[in-house]
This record gives sequence, structure tokens and C-alpha cells, in this order.
Amino acid sequence: MVPFIQKPLYQSGFQIYYFISVVGLPDKAVSEAKERVRSALAELAIALPSRKITINLSPADLPKEGSHFDLPIAIALLTAIGIIPDDTAEAIVSIGELSLDGSLIAVSGALPAAMTAAENERTFICPAPCGPEAAWVGGAKVIAPSSLNETLRHLSGQSIIEPAQPGEVSSPAHQKDLAEVKGQEHAKRALEIAAAGRHNLLMVGTPGSGKSMLAARMPSILPLLSPTEALETSMIQSLAGLLREGGISRQGPFCDPHHTASKPAIVGGGRGAKPGQISLAHNGVLFLDELPEFSRSVLETLRQPLETGEVMVARANAHVRYPCKFILLAAANPCRCGYLSDAARACAKAPKCGDDYLGKLSGPLLDRFDLRVDLPSVRFQDLDGPSAGESSTVVAARVKAARDIQIARFAESEFRVNADVDGATLEQIAASCPDGRTLLLRAADRFGLSARGYHRVLRVARTIADLEGCENIARHHIAEALGFRMAGFAP
Repeated sequence: MVPFIQKPLYQSGFQIYYFISVVGLPDKAVSEAKERVRSALAELAIALPSRKITINLSPADLPKEGSHFDLPIAIALLTAIGIIPDDTAEAIVSIGELSLDGSLIAVSGALPAAMTAAENERTFICPAPCGPEAAWVGGAKVIAPSSLNETLRHLSGQSIIEPAQPGEVSSPAHQKDLAEVKGQEHAKRALEIAAAGRHNLLMVGTPGSGKSMLAARMPSILPLLSPTEALETSMIQSLAGLLREGGISRQGPFCDPHHTASKPAIVGGGRGAKPGQISLAHNGVLFLDELPEFSRSVLETLRQPLETGEVMVARANAHVRYPCKFILLAAANPCRCGYLSDAARACAKAPKCGDDYLGKLSGPLLDRFDLRVDLPSVRFQDLDGPSAGESSTVVAARVKAARDIQIARFAESEFRVNADVDGATLEQIAASCPDGRTLLLRAADRFGLSARGYHRVLRVARTIADLEGCENIARHHIAEALGFRMAGFAP
């Protein structure tokens, strides 16, 4: 969006003065930019001409929101009055909020804006706090002044600012270790498979069985993001205003919204069609604790994004497509009281209460979970003494090895992990031995597997084989994948 300035003469009686108007569907923040720009120019002792000044934000039919238009408007004004050369202004893209004293304040969206500037071969100018973030875009020349005065001196050639340098890669925060979880070895195995192939996992168990504890340790076994994945994730966080320090993290995001979250909060929307939790979890984990407590309408909105890996946030004034490839990790109690399997503690409505409670989850949604695990109560014998389970470091090494196999396998394709594969590629990489194929066909016929369920079993079996370093899928890989698919629910 390039502000265009018109300057017709405007005078009244013996007093000549100027009047600034902003057109092009500006919101309140954009309309107030004229006062911030006026004050910032006054700090530089720059007087605007005694004329009416019209600032046109193009295209006129697109609503303009946010304070990041301040710096572009100020540069356009300085160009219109001849202080900045026209060819210099044409070669830049800028964003930034101006304070009344002319200093520049950080705004959201610097990373994707810098990418647009690089694609158009233009210099990108942004506030100093946004410089390390924007400089991560390869091929972009990023100038990060701290004030309008520095910007003007740079553009006029009086004092050239050196290009900003990329911020430091954030070190992974201290993570909880999988070895701290005592018992539940079956669930740990499911967690490992989910991390290796980016499969969705549903855990059902009594209160205190370790569902949330296991989920909190999922980040500790996930491999670090590739540079491309880290940039994708950081762009979404930048749009949401969550990337303020300039550092890009190689650790995949972990989002755990409360069950009272609304549809716009989960899927995206609101003012400006901002990304929701499913997009903020891109290349990471979305953990939904107490899954049946979420609104059914919210849960049903997850069905299409889980299948396509992207979501279209459509509003009256904005249509935005966001990526959302993530591991859906969910936890639920077997019933409202939580003790359906314990006859001594279950309520009087058992077992009907279990059917009613988990009945809130629709069949199509459950069909999108590749792995399902029933977690029994932990025995006191398991809690007594040190844990005998593997540490996150050991499990993470196996997960990384499996991911490396998938990276090499899909190097020439659009896929990244086994969960993405479909069509002819799935038939090629998931070819099983005759015994395994016979077992899968018999199970599909006996339990009524859907076509989606059939293919998801093959993907999980492929991941299990990758964890073992096997080139071909064997019968026991299919058997283990079927066991996780059938646990607790109808397929």
C-alpha cells in the first residue's frame, strides 16, 4: 500500500494553514496517524506546506487497520514536499509506529513484510526492535532505525545505517523429562510414534493417570525444526504479535488452549482475521485437555484443517489462508466422574454416563486420530522408587532418526512426514508383506474401518517401521498400528 499525496491550496481569510485527511477505509488507529506524524515532523522542525493534504491508502476498498502505517505516511509526506527523492522512496517498503517525539515503536508482522519486500527487490525499513526479526529473511536488505530522524538521514544519504543482522536462535527452554513419568509404558510408546510421524493421539484415562503429564513432555522428544519450518512458524507468530524479541526458535510450538476457547480463538478470525491456535501450533503440538468439555461446534471446525493442513479464515472484510500442520494431542476422562472402569468409585449412571460423555465427540473427528490409548490408573508399586523408564534424550534420538529417514524419503516430493502422505505415494512406501496385508484387510472388514482409517493405519505402520529402521513394513508393524487404532473406541 503506497500513500499518495495531493496538495490543493487551502486558505481562509488572512490565515493560511494546512489540513490533513486520510482516505481509503482507515480505522481509528490509522486515522490518528496524521496527528502522530504531525508531531513527529514538528520534532524535526519540518513544517508542512499551508495546503490541504490528502493521504490516499490504496486500494480504497480494502479496510486498513493498525498503527504500522505511520512510518509509510511520514515517508510519503517527506517525499511529496521534496525532502526525500522520489526514486529513493520507490525503492523501499516500510512499516512502523511513530511516537509523538519521532521515535519508532515495534509493530507486528515485520517478518512477512520483509519477505514481501525481498520478493519485490526492495529495501525494507522497520523499527529497530523489529530488525533482528526481519533480517532472518534471506535476500532482504533490512534497515532498522530507532527514530524518524535516523530514517530521514539514511534516506537522504547523510548518515547511512548498516543493515540489521538476524537475531540469535532462541535456546530451547528447560523441558520436562519423560523419565519422570512412572508406568504407562504403552502410552509412552504411542507418544513416541506420534512424534516420529506427526500422528494425532487421543489418550483416555481416569483422573490422575498421567495424561496431562505425558502431554507436557511431548516437546522434549520432538526434533528441532528445520530452518524452513522455523521461518514458517515464526511468520505466523509475527502476524499474531508474539515474536517481539527478534529471535527465532528451533523448538516446535506447544499450544494448550483452555476448553472455554471460542471458535475464532482456535481456528482464527476476529479483527483482521488473525491466526488461531491451530495455526500458532503449526509444525508443533496442539494439546486439547478435557476434550469432551470443548464446545462441539469448536471441535467440528478442526475436521477440515486436520485433513488438509491449512485453514481459510473467511470474514466479511478479509480472507486469509494459514498453514496448520500439527500434532493433535488430546486427553479425556472416560466419563464425567472419571471412574467408569472402577466399579467401587463409578457413579450410579455407569456405564451409560461414559457413552453420553464421550458421545460428544463425533465419529468423523474420532476417525482423524491415528493413535488411541487407554490409560489405567497407575499402580502404587510403580510410584514407589525411581523410574525405570527411558529418558527424553533416548526417545528423542530414535524420533530424530525416524524423521531423518522420512526427510530423505520425501526429499523430491511435497511431503515432509508420513502423516502427509496419500495416494500413490502411500501405496508405494507402505507396501506390506503378504501376511501383514492379509491381517489389515481382515481387520478392516471385521471392524468396519473407514477408508481414512485404513490409510491412517498404513501411515502409522510406516512410522513404526521407520523407528525400527526397517525398509519394509512387516506383519508386527501392522498389528501394532491396528492395536493403537482400535483402542477404546469403534474404528
